[in-house]
Amino acid sequence: MPTAAFWEGRRVLVTGHTGFKGAWLVALLHSMGAEVSGLALAPTARSAYDAIGGDQLVRSTLGDIRDRAVLRQVLDRHRPEVVLHLAAQALVRQSYVDPVETFGVNVVGTAALL
Repeated sequence: MPTAAFWEGRRVLVTGHTGFKGAWLVALLHSMGAEVSGLALAPTARSAYDAIGGDQLVRSTLGDIRDRAVLRQVLDRHRPEVVLHLAAQALVRQSYVDPVETFGVNVVGTAALL
């Protein structure tokens, strides 16, 4: 497990940074001195991201992980040393309603990042 010293000054990209877990990960990385950038959809109303003041902690880009042009732009601009990939459609009920969309975000989005 990397120590706080590992993250100091490290360029880190967090995909899904506006989600619940992503927001708290951003806060933790920022507290350890990482230079955090993010790619995600816009946060929902009353989100953890807004609660932690996420816009003050991360260089945020709003976009879809499947949009390869936006993804390339983020990677070229921030040149991350570490990528933590949390972007996903994680709601089980929503995956039943729209399994093709869920597959697209979770599988195609991951493939685009790789």
